[in-house]
Amino acid sequence: MVKTVNMSQFKSKMRQIQNKAERDLRQIQRATERKMKSQITKAVNEYKRDVRKNQQKIQSELNKLNRSTKIITSYTVSVRNLNSLYERVNTSFDEFNATQEEKKIYNYIEQENANNLIVANAINNPELTESVDIELQDNGIGEKLKSLSIDLNNRWIGALFSLNPNNPDATRHFCTSTREIFTDIFDKYALDQDVFNVFPDCDKTERGNATRKSKIRYFLFKKGIDIKNADEFIDNDIDNILKLYHTLSDGTHGEAGKYNIIQLKAIKKRVEDGINFLCSIVA
Repeated sequence: MVKTVNMSQFKSKMRQIQNKAERDLRQIQRATERKMKSQITKAVNEYKRDVRKNQQKIQSELNKLNRSTKIITSYTVSVRNLNSLYERVNTSFDEFNATQEEKKIYNYIEQENANNLIVANAINNPELTESVDIELQDNGIGEKLKSLSIDLNNRWIGALFSLNPNNPDATRHFCTSTREIFTDIFDKYALDQDVFNVFPDCDKTERGNATRKSKIRYFLFKKGIDIKNADEFIDNDIDNILKLYHTLSDGTHGEAGKYNIIQLKAIKKRVEDGINFLCSIVA
């Protein structure tokens, strides 16, 4: 015997099922929105905390540098120039309209300037410098370098191996190895023709190659980064590190250019973070 279907009851049951499904969907949507809002709030708070931390460190180190009575050199001029460029980036940076990637790069810029000032003070006034909380032989950027090239990571490991306070030539060996890392990244990941294809009228060297600044502009373009004066800051940031190399290699500090552990840690962090920053805009 076929059971008769009560259409009224059937429709009522279907409405109940539909209403429950809609309630469940709304609950899922609200939960998802709360989670996303929480994650965004957390990211914003972390970003602002890092910004405040970097700005406080910058001001503290700048005050120390201003109290220094050391002779002005091309390196200290470079240190102050980089800080002035940071201030120009900081003045024009619009954090409300910036993308997450641009905020990340801006945070790197602040950290680079802080490191710039810390190292200048570590060299000129080591007695006023706090030790950086890192180990000389720790490889903090190995994975990022390996993602570009195994050879780059091997060179970095070799540079760290030489960075020993008992090695009178520590800084010279460290500078030689790490200088090659910067050179290789620009040579291999910003080919002249690729830069010219994107920026046909970019600045060129006397030999007709794309300048370092043009290559930095190319890296930023590929990443979709549009921060005013960022290319000039990064170019000067690398130039500052190269001038630091010259200062470290001239043998004027201590016996045979030997630096103490606090100075070596600050130097290591300056170069390591500089390479990390460059890698972040390349890959």
